[in-house]
Amino acid sequence: MKKLFLFTAMAVFGFTTTQAQVMFGAKAGANFASITGSDVNDVDGRTDFHVGALANIGINEWFAIQPEVVYSAQGFSFDDEADVEQSISYLNIPIMADFTIAEGLSLQGGPQVGIKVGSKFKVDGDDIDEDDDGIESLDIATGIGAQYKLPTLGLFFQARYMIGFTDIIEDVDASNSVVSVSVGWFFD
Repeated sequence: MKKLFLFTAMAVFGFTTTQAQVMFGAKAGANFASITGSDVNDVDGRTDFHVGALANIGINEWFAIQPEVVYSAQGFSFDDEADVEQSISYLNIPIMADFTIAEGLSLQGGPQVGIKVGSKFKVDGDDIDEDDDGIESLDIATGIGAQYKLPTLGLFFQARYMIGFTDIIEDVDASNSVVSVSVGWFFD
C-alpha cells in the first residue's frame, strides 16, 4: 500500500530523480518595513536591507519549492515629541511555493518564520540601552510575491510582501509588514 501511495504521488507531481532540478542561489535587496495593528497609530516605515541564500527545488516544469535563509533588517519609526526608531534584525526562513506562469516568471507564496537576532532602540539618534526591549523573539508571517529569472543567465529579480501573524511587541497588537525587492543569482 505504501508503494502504491508513493508511486501515485510521484505520478501526480511528475517527480522523478531525473526530472528534479535543484538550483542554489544568493540574493540581496531593500526592505520597506513597518508594523500594522489596532494599537498602531502614526507609525512610519523604515528602509533597510536583506541578504540571504536560497534553493529552488523543481518538482516539475511548473512547480517548485523555494526555501530561503535571509538576514533581514526591519523595524519602524515614529515622531512623538522625539524621533523614535526601533530597528529589529531577523533571521527569516521563508518556504515559498513557486508556480511558473510564463517562461522565467513565477508567482510565490508561503509561510515564514523569523528569529530575532538583534534590536536597537533610538530616541533622537541616541541609542537607548534596555535589557528587555519588549520585542518578541519569534515572528510568524506569510507572504506573496513574484520572481523573474532571465532565461539565459542565473540572474533573477524578486518582489515580495510579507505580513506577520504574531505580535512583535509584548502586550501590543502590532505585527510586521514588509515589502522587499531583491536581485539575485542562481548558480548552475
